[in-house]
Amino acid sequence: MEVLLQWIEALVAPVIGLINRALWDYVLVYGLLAVGLYFTVRLRFLQLRRFPHMLHVVGRGTGGDSAGISPFQALCTSLASRVGTGNLAGVAIALSVGGPGALFWMWCTAVLGMATAYAESALAQLYKVRDDRGQYRGGPSYYMSRGLKRPWMGAAFAWCLLLTYGLVFSSVHANAMAQSLRGAFGFSQAQIAAGLVLLTAAIIFGGLRAVARFAEWVVPFMSLGYLGLAAWVVLTHLPEVPEVLALVLRGAFGLDAAAGGLLGALAVAMLQGVKRGLYSNEAGMGSAPNVAAAATPVPHHPSSQGLVQSLGVFIDTLLICSATGFVILLSGALGQGGDGVQITQNAMAAFFGGAGTYFVAIALFFFAFTTIIGNYSYAESNLLYLGGGAKSLLLLRVAALAVIVWGVYSKVQLVWDAADAAMALMASINLVALVMLSGVVVKLTRDYDRQLDQGKAPAFHIADYPELGEGVDREIWREPSR
Repeated sequence: MEVLLQWIEALVAPVIGLINRALWDYVLVYGLLAVGLYFTVRLRFLQLRRFPHMLHVVGRGTGGDSAGISPFQALCTSLASRVGTGNLAGVAIALSVGGPGALFWMWCTAVLGMATAYAESALAQLYKVRDDRGQYRGGPSYYMSRGLKRPWMGAAFAWCLLLTYGLVFSSVHANAMAQSLRGAFGFSQAQIAAGLVLLTAAIIFGGLRAVARFAEWVVPFMSLGYLGLAAWVVLTHLPEVPEVLALVLRGAFGLDAAAGGLLGALAVAMLQGVKRGLYSNEAGMGSAPNVAAAATPVPHHPSSQGLVQSLGVFIDTLLICSATGFVILLSGALGQGGDGVQITQNAMAAFFGGAGTYFVAIALFFFAFTTIIGNYSYAESNLLYLGGGAKSLLLLRVAALAVIVWGVYSKVQLVWDAADAAMALMASINLVALVMLSGVVVKLTRDYDRQLDQGKAPAFHIADYPELGEGVDREIWREPSR
């Protein structure tokens, strides 16, 4: 097994490196921030002015129907994918490579990414369809083919998502879980791989609704528990918090580096912060829209589900990733060695002793396991878009279980590099589509804002917007009969 894996790694490593250098160094770091800023300005800082309304929408949206899952289930399912190893191992990697300043650039990515997440999920709602069982399906592939009239673009995105979420990303989370569980409890790789395969298979063979029901219960529990512990660390070390904030800000702009290395330090901090921020919150990547489209929105308007998924970015990065970052920086564990999640475990151990190591292992298990489950739901939706049937679904499920085993046995760096490359390809296609459909996003937002300002519960009627063409399912968005 190990010899085969070494041969595969030697073959694919150069290709992965080339993709990462081309897209991350020259395209995505600036492209993601630019698209987020573009939507922030065009939507008049929607993520700030409508933040209280986001909470209201989530509070109302707890009931689904026969066609779709509830907005709350959609939020929990997207958070199941967002809240994972990126929040524990990814933040630690960003801080160890890019310095404390990387945390600042993660915040920037999140604030701007909230606008991008709104745009992609609103579009996914607008262009969703009913499948042969009457259930909602949608996502970037659908708004590329139905909104842009470019089916080849939708197919390319769907294949990229199948690669990333159906395969590569699951190996990342399995790898992080293996490191953590081995370090904390001494489990062997074979034991971890077998346990993960059995648990994952028990859920993914139930389809999207089984995933949504699982996420609805597990995600709030694990997120609140982790945030509560991190909050205790911060509150008991309040006098040190201003110093940590100053360290983050100085590092973000290279002010701690020597004069000649200022620009280099700034570039490394920005690259790591944006890369890990995107990997964690997924804004602009085109993943969350797949589950956003499966929701029955409350209110009955595409923008409402866009607001729900925008809130998901806030929870993931500005709350959970920040919690990890502060715990690591307050602990002093950053310069003590370790790789990925080991740094986070060392940080928790500094405050809670051996119990901290066990807690991180358990938290990472829940975070990473729910991410694997959420990732599968995205892959399933895109396989169905490509016309896959029962045999294809079975093949996808078997492949998803196989890459979990690969992830448990693989080297850390290669797994993360493969995830970065796959994510870059997918995000590049999606960002182009979002900019091309930005006029539709603005139109939806103005319609929603106008109705809210009039004191109405917003409702979208496609008859009011005939210029959107035939790509929209008019039966879904017709005016309700009175």
